[in-house]
Amino acid sequence: MKFMKLGTKPDTFYTEEAIRSVSSDVPSDLVIQVNNTKYLLHKFPLLPKCGLLQRLCAISGDSNEDPIALHDIPGGEEAFELCAKFCYGITINLSANNFVSAFCAAKFLRMTESVEKGNFVQKLESFFTSCVLEGWKDTIITLQTTKKLSEWSESLGITRRCIDSMVEKILTHPSKVDWSYTYTRPGYTEKRHHSVPKDWWTEDIASLDIDMFRFIITAVRSVSMLPPQLIGEALHVYAYRWLPDTSKGRPPESSISQTEEDTDKNKRVLETIVSMIPPERGSVSVGFLLGLLSTANFLGVSHSTKAELIRRSSWQLEEAKMNDLLIPSCSSSEQNFYDIDLVQSVLESFLVQWRRQASPIDSESRKSVRRVAKLIDSYLQVVSRDINTPAFKIVSLAELLPDVARPEHDELYKAINTYLKVNLFKKLNCNYK
Repeated sequence: MKFMKLGTKPDTFYTEEAIRSVSSDVPSDLVIQVNNTKYLLHKFPLLPKCGLLQRLCAISGDSNEDPIALHDIPGGEEAFELCAKFCYGITINLSANNFVSAFCAAKFLRMTESVEKGNFVQKLESFFTSCVLEGWKDTIITLQTTKKLSEWSESLGITRRCIDSMVEKILTHPSKVDWSYTYTRPGYTEKRHHSVPKDWWTEDIASLDIDMFRFIITAVRSVSMLPPQLIGEALHVYAYRWLPDTSKGRPPESSISQTEEDTDKNKRVLETIVSMIPPERGSVSVGFLLGLLSTANFLGVSHSTKAELIRRSSWQLEEAKMNDLLIPSCSSSEQNFYDIDLVQSVLESFLVQWRRQASPIDSESRKSVRRVAKLIDSYLQVVSRDINTPAFKIVSLAELLPDVARPEHDELYKAINTYLKVNLFKKLNCNYK
C-alpha cells in the first residue's frame, strides 16, 4: 500500500473533558462542533485554507463563543481532524484506507486552489491519480471505503474512476500484469515460478460487496470480449466466498442462525450472481449451477431465480458427472440425505427441452438422452443405498425417462437391487454382500 505524508510538526491535538484542543501559547478563537466532539482551535491556520469556514465566520461576525456546527461533514470527526491537522502543518499519513473520507471532507470544507495554492484537495487529487489509481489493491481498498460515503463518492467521481482503473487493469494482457494480486488456488503456491493466470483478478474483486462487483463485471463486459468462461469463473469465486456452503447438506446451526437481514443479503447475492451468468452454454459448469440451485432452495429465493437455475442446469445436464448430482438435502423436513427432488426438477426440464428438439431419426438427440439416462441410473444406484429414501421417489425419477433413453436396463436393475437389499434385508437385520 502506498502512503503520502504531509506536514512536519508533531501532533499537538489533545482531549480534556471531551473537548479536543491544540497545545498553543495562543488562546483558541474558533470553536467547532462535529457531532459529539467540540474543538477549540484557531482561525489563523484554518481560515486561509477553508473556504467554508471563511464564509461561516463572516456570517457569525466576531463572536468566538458560539460553536460552528459541522455535523454533516463527510467522514465525521476523523476526517475533520485530518483536514485541521493539514492546516496546522501537523504530520498526517494518507493511504487508500482514509483517502475517501479525507477527500470528501476537504471538498466539503472547500479546501481548493481558489482558496489557497497547494491546498489539501489538490494534494489529495494528486495522490489519488498518481498513487491510488496506479495500484491494483489500493484501488480496491479505496473502492471498498466508498461504501460509507457512497453519495459523496459518486458525486465526486471517486467510485467511477476506481471502477475504470480496475477494468483497465483486468483487461491488461496477463503477460504485462506486474502489480500485486491474490491467487490462492491449489497448485499455485509459488507465483514467481508461474505465468500470471488469466483469472488472476477474480479473487481480489470477490472482496467487494455485490453492487461494486456487479458494476465491475458489467463494465468489463461492456468494453471487451472476455471469454464467458472467465466471467463465469469470477462468479464462481464470488459465490464460494459469500454464499453459505450447502455441499454437505443443511449447514450447521451456527451458520443458519442468521438474522433476517443476513438471509436477505444472501438472497440478493445469489439472485444477482444468477442474473450475471453469461448466456453462452458452458460459461459456468453444471456442477456450479446445481450448487447454486441447492443454495437457492436453502435460502428460499424467488421462484424466477430457481426456475432460471433449473433451466440452465438442464441445458447442460448431459455434461454433468454423477458427483454433481449428489447434492445433500437442505430441508429439515426431509429424512433422506440426498436432494432427489432437485435432480428430478432438473431432469423434467431437460426432457421438456429434449422433446421439443427430438426427432425419430435424430441420432444426436438419442445420444443426448441416453447419456442423461446413464447418469440418472448411476445416481439412482447411489441414492438407493440411503435407507431413508422413499420408494416412490426412486420410482418417480426412474420412470421419467422415455423408453428410447434405455436400450438396456442393466444399470436400472442394479439400482433396484441395491434398494431392495438396503430397505428389505437390512431392516430384517440380514447380512448381505
